[in-house]
Amino acid sequence: MWLKPFKLAAVVAAFSIGFSTAAQSKETIGFPEKEELKFGFIKLTDMAPIAIAYENGYFEDEGLYVTIEAQANWKVLLDGVIDGRLDGAHMLAGQPIAATMGFGTKAHIITPFSMDLNGNAITVSNDIWKKMKPNIPKQADGKPVHPIKADALKPVVESYKDAGKPFKMGMVFPVSTHNYELRYWLAAGDIHPGFYAPHKGDTSGQIDADALLSVTPPPQMPATMEAGTIFGYCVGEPWNQQAVFKNIGVPVITDYEIWKDNPEKVFGISAEFAKKYPNTTVRLTRALIRAAMWLDENNNANRPAAVKILSQSNYVGADYDVIANSMTGTFEYEKGDKRKVPDFNVFFRYNATYPYYSDAIWYLTQMRRWGQISEDKSDDWYKELAAKVYRPDIYTKAAKSLIEDKLAKAKDFPNFKTEDGFRPPQTEFIDGIVYDGKKPNSYINKFKIGLKKGDRL
Repeated sequence: MWLKPFKLAAVVAAFSIGFSTAAQSKETIGFPEKEELKFGFIKLTDMAPIAIAYENGYFEDEGLYVTIEAQANWKVLLDGVIDGRLDGAHMLAGQPIAATMGFGTKAHIITPFSMDLNGNAITVSNDIWKKMKPNIPKQADGKPVHPIKADALKPVVESYKDAGKPFKMGMVFPVSTHNYELRYWLAAGDIHPGFYAPHKGDTSGQIDADALLSVTPPPQMPATMEAGTIFGYCVGEPWNQQAVFKNIGVPVITDYEIWKDNPEKVFGISAEFAKKYPNTTVRLTRALIRAAMWLDENNNANRPAAVKILSQSNYVGADYDVIANSMTGTFEYEKGDKRKVPDFNVFFRYNATYPYYSDAIWYLTQMRRWGQISEDKSDDWYKELAAKVYRPDIYTKAAKSLIEDKLAKAKDFPNFKTEDGFRPPQTEFIDGIVYDGKKPNSYINKFKIGLKKGDRL
């Protein structure tokens, strides 16, 4: 835990004009109702907007004096926001949705800010990679053709089943992007990742599974795989590149290749916090937007500086080179097979920070597909729950005020006059299935593997 010391100049400014950029927007936003805040995060590179807002002074510009604290795991982090120990946190996109829905812990959590796009990968152990490799087409130079589909893993999984051995893989949390991305990839290759049946008290997610998925905290993924407890995993960076550096595994596919420009983490706060401290909520959103802009500006020119910050032990704490391997526009698959992936981490471009209802609805469709939502729901139910959690109204107020203050340009945001919170139908999934957030039930029914309309375990 640490708190940035007040600088004398900042203190003088606080007494004279209040604070710099905050003073500019006091007519439209108002001063923060709560100035001292504590935010939580997990040691992953996609917590970067919080670190940059802190290190670049964007929180202080808004009159917010922030303490940042790494959390042991996603459950502890969520509980901290619910019980008020934390004012907000870097969260899995599925966490506010699941909590508000009542899957697991029941609490109304919202997000005014989406933290990034992409940023995850699926890694397998060296042994599994050797068994997969003969099933993967090769380029002229002998390197594997990407994206690598789970079709290449299917014979390996079947050999384990034939031998009576469980095929185990790790993901970070039952409602994490990683869980749904890993399940999506496996199912697209005709490998069943298993169902949940919470109405029967079964939250293992392993009913009818060909591959058994279980929870492992992100920093422990490489060591757990090296020990042989799991044979592969889906996680954010730097824990895929860490496997490459330690020569214990091979990242086979990025989430960008599973679903191009998929939404990842969000910044979560309680609905009660947003209602009690509306000005504070808009101001922290302003600071996070500015941080995201900085991370992507000038074709990622600031990324090396960001990597240096994130490599500090009080943030991600991995070696500079490990973090830089993905954060600066490249990604290393098999050792020595480094390829350009400029959008592996996206923090601002492509409207990455806007909290789209359709992003929330995608997570809900996967919860239904795998049984975390036990029964059919109407399309309106999906839309109404998404609107309770994702708050583009708060984001829009923050963005417009930044434009008013000449700290951002209108062209870099959605057209707020016409934006309805739904992305156009998205086509770039590994299985070719089109996702339209306005038609969730139609989407769910397209999948070969998964629960469909009328199904109940």
